[in-house]
Amino acid sequence: MIWDDGSTISYAPIRLAGLCRILLRGVPMAALVFGGLIVLLLVRLAERPLFGLHRPVTPFITVFVCRGALWLLGLRLQVHGAPMMQRGAVVANHSSWLDVFVLNAVKRIYFVSKSEVEAWPGIGWLARATGTVFIERNPKKARVQTALFRDRLLAGHKLLFFPEGTSTDGQRVLPFKTTLFASFFAPELKHAIWVQPVSVVYCPPPGAEPRLYGWWGDMSFGAHLVAMLALPRHGAVRLRYHPPIAVSGVPGRKVLAKMAEDAVRGGFALDQPHAPSPPPIAPPPRPAP
Repeated sequence: MIWDDGSTISYAPIRLAGLCRILLRGVPMAALVFGGLIVLLLVRLAERPLFGLHRPVTPFITVFVCRGALWLLGLRLQVHGAPMMQRGAVVANHSSWLDVFVLNAVKRIYFVSKSEVEAWPGIGWLARATGTVFIERNPKKARVQTALFRDRLLAGHKLLFFPEGTSTDGQRVLPFKTTLFASFFAPELKHAIWVQPVSVVYCPPPGAEPRLYGWWGDMSFGAHLVAMLALPRHGAVRLRYHPPIAVSGVPGRKVLAKMAEDAVRGGFALDQPHAPSPPPIAPPPRPAP
């Protein structure tokens, strides 16, 4: 499905006031994020030998850091519903790198990410330190990845992945890919876990570009981060937690993916009743004869 026409957002030039906001927000945010990471790693040195995969302490550090980062940025967090208490996975639509802070600010979750992210400067190091599960898009690794999911899920970790497979401009929900849902039907997991859909909706301040918080295509992370720090005013982000779905009551991965997608899409539409209609989706080009 093709929706990205290559257009991006043009941000206003950063003047003196913007530079001041970058410093006033960016310096304490960096201190909070990297300072919190150092504390987390130190605590984990004792937590790992005592509890293994279980993490009774460090998740609270992550939640505190992410809430603090959103507060410093000025992005208001609004939560509807509640994170599930059952063991299992969380799935959500994906609009921005900000999703990591937003979803971690309510309850500790562990992201599932493509293996390439592990090598990204800065971001990869943070992801590894906070327990991200890295996967390869290789059918030969399916059995190993299923075993990894099983161990983490049965240890009580809430694994979160974005079934769209990419981030968007924040104005739509793309069809969910079904591949990762197959792991939940392993014999050890099917009757033990649940899947909770979550809708993530960014609400820019009045008069701002509707796609303000979206981060997609070839947009630079550094440029987008600077633009977010320089904004004179931020809006809000809404999280809507939907009822969890028992995997044992679903016949297969395609049905489970569709149920989760419908819930996320419904919540997205509910929280964006006056959003402008997204551009029409262009059909894929036909191959040359």
